[in-house]
Amino acid sequence: MKLFSLALFAALSATSFAKTYPITGDTVNCRSGPGTSYGVKKSYKKGQSVSISCQASGTSVSGNNIWDKTSDGCYVADYYVKTGVNGYVTTKCGGSSGGGGSSGSYCKKINTAGVNLVAQWEGFVPSPKPDPIGLPTVGYGHLCQKKNCAEVKYKFPLSQTTAKQLLSDDLPKYTKCLAGYLNSKVKLNDNQLAALTSWTFNVGCGNVKTSTLIKRLNKGDNPNTVASQELPNWRKAGGKVMQGLVNRRKAEIKLFKTASSKQAYPKCQ
Repeated sequence: MKLFSLALFAALSATSFAKTYPITGDTVNCRSGPGTSYGVKKSYKKGQSVSISCQASGTSVSGNNIWDKTSDGCYVADYYVKTGVNGYVTTKCGGSSGGGGSSGSYCKKINTAGVNLVAQWEGFVPSPKPDPIGLPTVGYGHLCQKKNCAEVKYKFPLSQTTAKQLLSDDLPKYTKCLAGYLNSKVKLNDNQLAALTSWTFNVGCGNVKTSTLIKRLNKGDNPNTVASQELPNWRKAGGKVMQGLVNRRKAEIKLFKTASSKQAYPKCQ
């Protein structure tokens, strides 16, 4: 009985003194995984305190790709949690960010061919409007994070020049999360990194993290073979095969397989 009481006291003490953080958004969804593509398990109201068991990288929300796993066993975007710091405050879930062995010396910006590929397939939208599956976007595929895309610093309607600037602001976030999922044994040239950044920008960091494509690259499979076999699988939106995505994957594979002597990952030349 005494041992039970001590164990219970210890458990209650750990709970009582666990660090908690307030939710800053009005109603914030807690999802089954670190990304907006995962199912909603519950929601938190503004001001509600949550304790964080670990953190993981996932879908970027307003430039922040950290997701906090709460004591409820679900993930909430760190952007909506007031931790007091701009970064990790506890250990990473699973002891890593998904296999990433990147030292941070990879190319932070993709080449012009990659930027142009993304712009071509995203299409130009001067003012916010829903994309083919109903998500509000603007410019070249910028997914609105606030009502009327209030986070965008450029004046609407966008010109193609300001839309390209917005795209250039957005892309490094996706290259960063992609690099975080690759181990340091993977070698990519600038065309390969650009093609995979286009894919990441399109499908989201959360989907990339759990993909067979990343697992195969980290295992050491031939990059050209992996890209040719895995990228075509990402052709659906809203559960339907989209011809535009079929064509985009073909363009990404073509760029990926275009020879280049410039290394971009894990080190930038």
